[in-house]
Amino acid sequence: MNIVVDGMGGDFAPKNVIEGVKLALAERKDITKLLLTGDEQTLKNAMQAAGLSDRRIEIVHASQVVDMHDPATAPLRQKKDSSITVAADLVKKGEAEAVFSAGHTGASVAATSVKWRMLKGVDRPGIASPVPAEHGLGLILDAGANVDAKPQHLVQYAVMGSVYLKHVIGVQSPKIGLMSVGEEDHKGTDFTREVFGLLKDAPVNFVGNIEGNDIFDKGIDVILCDGFTGNVVLKTCEGTAKIMFKWLKSEIKASPLRMLGALIAKNAFKSVKERGSYESYGGSPLLGVNGICIIGHGSSSALAVKNGIRVACESVSHRVNPHIEEELAKLGK
Repeated sequence: MNIVVDGMGGDFAPKNVIEGVKLALAERKDITKLLLTGDEQTLKNAMQAAGLSDRRIEIVHASQVVDMHDPATAPLRQKKDSSITVAADLVKKGEAEAVFSAGHTGASVAATSVKWRMLKGVDRPGIASPVPAEHGLGLILDAGANVDAKPQHLVQYAVMGSVYLKHVIGVQSPKIGLMSVGEEDHKGTDFTREVFGLLKDAPVNFVGNIEGNDIFDKGIDVILCDGFTGNVVLKTCEGTAKIMFKWLKSEIKASPLRMLGALIAKNAFKSVKERGSYESYGGSPLLGVNGICIIGHGSSSALAVKNGIRVACESVSHRVNPHIEEELAKLGK
């Protein structure tokens, strides 16, 4: 398969991107060609510094970069020759099957949504952001692509999230929970109550309303919500994890005895940190677009980039989009 990587996307691009590409190519023999978009000389210099000379790599020059302060529409208006725009065009032209970018999330959503359009049966795309849970892996969907969602959009997200988990992750009957302010059917806003009613008749394993404290330990596979709520939940989880480790580190350093205990428990702390690290998940699929787009964290390390490329490859090989269209066709029947 052919994969395109936004070589200039991310806080630490192109260094981390190139190092991640190197790791991915060493691990995945199913990648026939990996196209890198960005300034050609900058990418060549980064490849030389990383000792990367894999013959499967092809650099496709892009003269512009969408910065984090740019509007989401930048790749379609002000920066039509940006690395993410060129990457999206390569998939549109059939030269690649998937794109990975750790750059501007809004720009990735805009570029792929407009250039690729939606899958049949999809009105708006949704970001399926992985979160660690007691039972394994959960998805917050939508995590920010569509902040003004309509009830039918969430039903489509429920179907798409179920398909992704079933065919890529191997969860046979994903549990769908609707984010609300109480588990009872009548709780929530007019919006969530309408979504609840629609989900009861949808071809998914809908288990009802859930609350914020159900995310990690109730066995919910898809945490369903509009993009505004999803993004707030996701960023709150990330912020909580960071501050907890900061507080823990501060308290451990408060006395020699605590430091000794921490040394003994060092491997346990390391395991917990790795379990909750975005690096192992790699990226978030943008579900609903007529192509495969994996969105990485802005501060993606080389490991995160490698795993983001892995997620892209898995989405292609498991034919996620054809399965999504097949399941969406069942709605309303």
